[in-house]
Amino acid sequence: MPEAFRRAFVCGYPVAHSRSPLIHNHWLRSYEITGSYDRREVAPDQFAAFIEDIRREGVAGGNVTIPHKETAFSLLEQKDEAAEIIGAANTLWFEDGQLCGSNTDGYGFAANLDERAPGWAEAKTATVLGAGGAARAIIYALQTRGFTDIRIVNRTVSRAKELCHHFRGGTTSHPWEAVPELLFDSGVLVNTTSLGMDGSTSYDLDLGRLPDSAVVTDIVYVPLETPILKSAAERGLRTVDGLGMLLHQAVPGFERWFGRRPEVSAELRDMIIADMETPH
Repeated sequence: MPEAFRRAFVCGYPVAHSRSPLIHNHWLRSYEITGSYDRREVAPDQFAAFIEDIRREGVAGGNVTIPHKETAFSLLEQKDEAAEIIGAANTLWFEDGQLCGSNTDGYGFAANLDERAPGWAEAKTATVLGAGGAARAIIYALQTRGFTDIRIVNRTVSRAKELCHHFRGGTTSHPWEAVPELLFDSGVLVNTTSLGMDGSTSYDLDLGRLPDSAVVTDIVYVPLETPILKSAAERGLRTVDGLGMLLHQAVPGFERWFGRRPEVSAELRDMIIADMETPH
């Protein structure tokens, strides 16, 4: 009997920039799995109807990106701990007709650091720049890996305070001006802001006070070496770019939809980097 053709997707608004189809279709080819993964551009006011459409179509599931992650979470009939705590869903599937969801961003963040900076989680003290939706996934990942002192820094301190309230123990909120004094004993520094995105150089962080053993990571992956990573590398610190987070967060979804746990290989990473360097 031929293998069932399984379909999955990424939806967003806009979604043309998403590299998820490159990742998942690479795995489908590599493992010779009968299936497809495509882009679906869905306007915010059409998202709930879209979910009902794919439920009827028998689609296995898919990824959700900006601006739909919180709406997707609100529509879930079953959710795991990660989605519950982060308050957003990026991975959807159906079980017994019910819409189920997870948030794999935190998993992707931690798996990327495991691969590129072994031992990173021994620090237990981290400084997180930014207090948006991405920061929630990072803080969840840090707490899951045993971090007990997480300093959340944001230009609007009230947003950092909101995150502290959400995560309760083990987090503190700070203004941007406090960064220098926070760094001296931070084992991990995470940038979740758009600082340096698209090659912008408006950058006012002095990493001189970080311990020599610190790991610096940025969840931005365009450019691959952001200003904060460049500055950290010049100081001789271990750095981890954001591309691995994108690759690793895709693993649980692919396994859920297509029944095979895929590998984040050097070949896959090189393929995505080549795409990033190709004018579109």
